[in-house]
Amino acid sequence: MHPKNRNKLAGRVIKAAEVALAARKFVSSIDVLVGMGWLDSQAVQRWRLGQVDYLERVVQANLARISKAMKVFRSWATERALIPRETHYKRRSQTLRFSKSGHPSLERMYRTHWVSPTLIHAKHAHEKTDGRPSEPCSPHEPADRREAPLEGEMRESSSPDFAGAP
Repeated sequence: MHPKNRNKLAGRVIKAAEVALAARKFVSSIDVLVGMGWLDSQAVQRWRLGQVDYLERVVQANLARISKAMKVFRSWATERALIPRETHYKRRSQTLRFSKSGHPSLERMYRTHWVSPTLIHAKHAHEKTDGRPSEPCSPHEPADRREAPLEGEMRESSSPDFAGAP
């Protein structure tokens, strides 16, 4: 990819991620793809309903460009000191698939939401005051999602980046 195009892609990724982060204090791969205009929210809904076998099928970009965009997204999130939280996307009892390959590490990268530390602190403070957990809600995630516990972080070092994943 030409450096000029790479910079343009990075700008689009970062803008989409910052908009989602500002709105909800966390950002997902779906937020970025929708924000960039590569993924239609109606296509996301069809995927959530099980009408699309994997999400990459309805993304309006080739796999190489998606991979580059997701690599920029993860770098941006890491630089911002956002906290990775793996979120499980399910339809009834079936896990929804993101990638054509279905490779576990690639699926995990797509499922990871990047959360602002301020949201984590606010959530802990809220739980201390009323004893009930409060979860952020994304318009792009299924209603029956299951979030990993807040203690401990997902280990990024054991996951290959999108470009290196099968």
